[in-house]
Amino acid sequence: MEKFLPSVVAHSGNAAIYIADNASTDDSVKFVSEAYPTVQIIVNQQNGGYAKGYNEALRNLSEDIYVLLNSDVEVTENWLDPIIDRFGLDSKMVAAQPKILDYRRKNYFEYAGAAGGYIDKYGYPYCRGRIFDTLEIDMGQYDNDVEIFWASGACLFVRSQSFWEVDGFDEDYFAHQEEIDLCWRMQNAGGKIRYIGQSKVYHVGGATLSTTSPQKTFFNFRNSLLNIYKNVSGPSAYWTILIRFILDGVAGFLFLIKGQPQHFAAIIRAHFSFYSMLPIFHKKRKIFGSRNLYFMINSIVYQYFIAGKKKFNELS
Repeated sequence: MEKFLPSVVAHSGNAAIYIADNASTDDSVKFVSEAYPTVQIIVNQQNGGYAKGYNEALRNLSEDIYVLLNSDVEVTENWLDPIIDRFGLDSKMVAAQPKILDYRRKNYFEYAGAAGGYIDKYGYPYCRGRIFDTLEIDMGQYDNDVEIFWASGACLFVRSQSFWEVDGFDEDYFAHQEEIDLCWRMQNAGGKIRYIGQSKVYHVGGATLSTTSPQKTFFNFRNSLLNIYKNVSGPSAYWTILIRFILDGVAGFLFLIKGQPQHFAAIIRAHFSFYSMLPIFHKKRKIFGSRNLYFMINSIVYQYFIAGKKKFNELS
């Protein structure tokens, strides 16, 4: 925060800036209050993860548009205006993201969002500019303004009215892929999600949980299963989950081959956690059952690992 808050203050014009402190145990609050007295601080009493932390922080704010920005993001001059202006032109637009580039390699897209997100039929997320661990070089190929399926939680613009109409983030996710669920539900309610390539930010990534963390593997596998069960309507959800179980088993076996048993164990834990949450999510499923065709391709796993298509523009 000490490194990146200055860019937010310098380049955010008349926007109100809030720091949501999620029950931190360091001197974050003291640092902000002393170094940036104009920045408002919201102190959460417990760390409920990304989902609950943001819900609590946003609950009493009055702004029409929220910009949920991770603390490890460097923003650029004029990063707000292209997206805020687009909200004004389209009342159906409920959420958006900018171009998200890698802070360490600034000519590459960054893992968490890149140039806008999608998921395949089996709940695996991928992005324009990032499929699995393959990151594309930014050569202006995604400088456009397009509709996407999900916008990244690293830098998520969202219309406040739409956010609360679907009850905000689902706090049972704790962290990871809750923004996919949110975007899914807002689209079911008639909204549109967009990527605006005229705005860009730089994201460090992995500042909370490293990409090599077994805990991140746990959340990603569990929460993607929850996304399917909660948001895909009809019997097709059960067949989809059954195939996902098989694919997850293959992924776990590959982790073992690569000498990463802790990630194999994380997938096992993710599945048992998913089973334990089924009664809760069955009730949510009745409320938020999907009415939209949500995937562009059947299997990103097939496209990437079998067909060898590593870039978004190569997908069929």
